[in-house]
Amino acid sequence: MPLRSHPLHLAILGTGRMARGHRRTIRRLDPSVRCSFASRDFGRAARLAGEFGDRASWESYGAAIEAPSVDAVVIATPPSEHFTLALAALRAGKDVVVEKPAFLTLADLDEIASSAGEAGRQVLVAENYCYKPLAAALREVVTSGRLGEVRFVQINALKRTARSDWRDDPGVAGGGALFEGGVHWVDLIAHLGLTVESVEGLQPGALSGLERSTLMVVQFEEGAVGTLAHSWETPGRMRGLQLSRITGTEGSVSFESNGLFLHEYSPGRSRWSLPGLRDIEGFRAMWADFIRVLRDGDAPRMTLARARRGLELVEAASQGTEFPITSGAERIRAPAPRRA
Repeated sequence: MPLRSHPLHLAILGTGRMARGHRRTIRRLDPSVRCSFASRDFGRAARLAGEFGDRASWESYGAAIEAPSVDAVVIATPPSEHFTLALAALRAGKDVVVEKPAFLTLADLDEIASSAGEAGRQVLVAENYCYKPLAAALREVVTSGRLGEVRFVQINALKRTARSDWRDDPGVAGGGALFEGGVHWVDLIAHLGLTVESVEGLQPGALSGLERSTLMVVQFEEGAVGTLAHSWETPGRMRGLQLSRITGTEGSVSFESNGLFLHEYSPGRSRWSLPGLRDIEGFRAMWADFIRVLRDGDAPRMTLARARRGLELVEAASQGTEFPITSGAERIRAPAPRRA
């Protein structure tokens, strides 16, 4: 893919909260990047473009995708539209940035990956947890050996989300809470420096409608056992602050789940740290990486293969499947989810 000598032009498809958030981050990070908005409601796109001082807006997603001036599209629509829009953009010769969850099925993701290869374009998944300072800090602690042999990984991601929107429609959302929001935490637990061997999903409460709570149990090849408690139906305390922990034979690391603070402990060692309050959600680092990739054609930190891995694990925890681990050398067998 050739280097771009002109200012990068991104067309943001969608006008919701994430579209606004991405535009705000891009403007703060690199004002030279040109952005425009597209919507089925031209008035919404024009108003949002005016709010950010952008010069262009589009009356449809297709118009933005086909526009010669657009280098890449940012898909910030509900998940059910991601595949169709990404495929259209690739066929139009555009790079793609797609919100998570990127695609509804592994088959969709594989087709997009194939189309991207044929078109010579990039598909970047906006998985900001890959770029969170907390993720890097935890991986450094785990891989350093300071904890000894890791025995337990306990991640708590519990909150109450009282929404009434497309997330309540299985045909639009593509799945429940673990698929739509838990995919962030799945990426985190899968990239701590340990290798996932198997997963099992336990769903408490009545099994009716879209899943709202899941306990994901993870067995790692290194011998550790992990749990991810994820819910959208439990009240949060202290404005959502919650503790998680990784425990080994020589020490432990406790951390606020969202990355506010981290405490590493072992006999003779006690250290507190603030991993990265300036970019606690990782969006700034994510867009810095994406802009570099879109300009220079380099490989992103958040690859499509990594996004596929996350979707594999979510599918396994949600419905039971068998799939290859990233190396392709072995296979993971995941039992079907059952009641806790």
